[in-house]
Amino acid sequence: MPFIYDMPLFRPPSEGDNFIIQATLGCSFNQCSFCAMYRSKHYVERPLDEVCANIRTAAADWPEAQRVFLADGDALALPTDHLLAILRELATALPRLTRVSCYATPGNIQRKSIEELALLREQKLSLLYFGIESGSDLILKKITKGATQRRMAEVLTKAHASSMKVSATIILGLGGNTHSDEHIDGTIALLNSAPVTYLSTLQLYLDESIVEEFHRKYGDPFEMPNDLAILKEQERLISGLNPPQPVIFRSNHASNALALAGNLPRDKEKLLLQLREAMEGLRPLRPFYMRGL
Repeated sequence: MPFIYDMPLFRPPSEGDNFIIQATLGCSFNQCSFCAMYRSKHYVERPLDEVCANIRTAAADWPEAQRVFLADGDALALPTDHLLAILRELATALPRLTRVSCYATPGNIQRKSIEELALLREQKLSLLYFGIESGSDLILKKITKGATQRRMAEVLTKAHASSMKVSATIILGLGGNTHSDEHIDGTIALLNSAPVTYLSTLQLYLDESIVEEFHRKYGDPFEMPNDLAILKEQERLISGLNPPQPVIFRSNHASNALALAGNLPRDKEKLLLQLREAMEGLRPLRPFYMRGL
């Protein structure tokens, strides 16, 4: 009998067609004021025997699966021995396995040594989805991210040193209309100092259940930027990026007003041209009814 996921279940858009196993439930931090994903769950490290049984059950239906995403919010919070046991079970059950991925928080990576991360990498956990959100210390404090720009740079550098790929996300609009420049300039400073493999931008959306909390924690009046302000943030971000290694850039998440795709720094001018065309009304934006998380 197939196992049943503990809902809600979230995963990155790029993992939608892949094998998903819940190694943990919920999020061990779960305090970010902009995120409502796991508010209905308590964080739980699922027993290893249950996870392995799920792997065997799912593999019986899909033995040719090549990519696996470990849910929920941050499987990397698990002890290294526990994670290694899960990865070995996956390798046994899925002979064509090529990649395992999971979400990761700054604290998750900080608590793992480079040697531990390298061990996990050897067992095919090779991609971490990492929410930077902002590189500004002011904004990171206002959104209760639990990290600073310096700490972000340290853990991203550690992941890179262990040969992990990082898919990082930035949330446009987190600075509101008041702190937009600080939000973007801090983010530029971080991304120009710390290596990531993939970079995506999302546009801020607040679930109704957390709007009051977001405004209370933000500390001063927050006004949601309009599409033109968001496009200007994107322009400022891309203009200032000179990353330490080439970055695959996307803004094709459904929350975005404008979908962009390219490599940085190679395609910087092409992306800036597309943004300027959109700001001048020469390139259509995604209709509001088609946007979402």
